[in-house]
This record gives sequence, C-alpha cells and structure tokens, in this order.
Amino acid sequence: MTVSPRHRALPVLGTALTGALLLTLTGCGSDSGGSGDRPDLSVSSAYMPQPVSDMAAGFLTVTNKGGAQDRLTSVTSDTAGSVTLHGTTGQTMTEVTSLTVPAHGQLVFKSGGYHLMFEKLRQQPKQGGTVTLKLHFATSGPLTVEMPVKPATYNPATGH
Repeated sequence: MTVSPRHRALPVLGTALTGALLLTLTGCGSDSGGSGDRPDLSVSSAYMPQPVSDMAAGFLTVTNKGGAQDRLTSVTSDTAGSVTLHGTTGQTMTEVTSLTVPAHGQLVFKSGGYHLMFEKLRQQPKQGGTVTLKLHFATSGPLTVEMPVKPATYNPATGH
C-alpha cells in the first residue's frame, strides 16, 4: 500500500500542535523563578531576650522571595496569653493589626522598630530554651518558628 505525502504529514503536524499546546499550558501562571506572583516566605534571625517579667519581646526577619506581597496578620504561641505586633516611633510603642511583607523584600523585627510582644506569659522562658510561635499571613499558610531565648542583654550586632 502506498501512502500519499499528504497523509504522512498529518501525524507530524498533530505531534507538533500537541507539543506547542503543552508548552503554552506549561508557561501559564508561572515564571522562571518558580514563585510567580505569589509570596514565598521564610523566617530567620529569630530570638527572644530572656524576659524579666510576665511580658517578653521577640525579634525576627521574614523574607519574601516571591513576586507578590503578603501581610503578617497575627502571631500565636502557647507560651503566652497573647502575642501582638508593635512598632516603635521615637519613644512611643504602638500596637498594629498587620504588617506588610513586600515582594522580593523583608519585614524586619528589631530593637527600636517592629517587634512582637508576648503578654501574660504562661511560663518563664529561660536562656538556652526556645519558644514556639506560629506566624499567620493573609495569603500564605502559617509558618512555625522555634525562637531561641537569649540573655536579657543580647544584642545581635555584637552577638552578646
């Protein structure tokens, strides 16, 4: 049996169209960075100076490698009755309801700036221990953090 050149071209054309369609669909909703227009969050540099009362401060850095911002909306911990977000301007500390984690940026909690306030401590965190907390975001799933307890005078710039 002889197959005309026209009929031999149909399977090749079908394969080419299928390949082009797959390439088009594969490219939808994603860029070469893998995170596209979504937040991609991680936490580093977490620590709590050992508290001297039933309140404590906490510090950390939330890094967003993604192409969209997110908002930190709350923090929870079994160690405290409540954990609130605060900012400091001059000598004034103010509670805030949420904080933005910019796309391709960081939200930094540090002494004299944004910080976490652990109130009504259920147990007294001790130097060398850790405090478990969960960060809740508007878009991303929660992140669980093990926050080391450092000396009350700890300064991350000096490591003491």
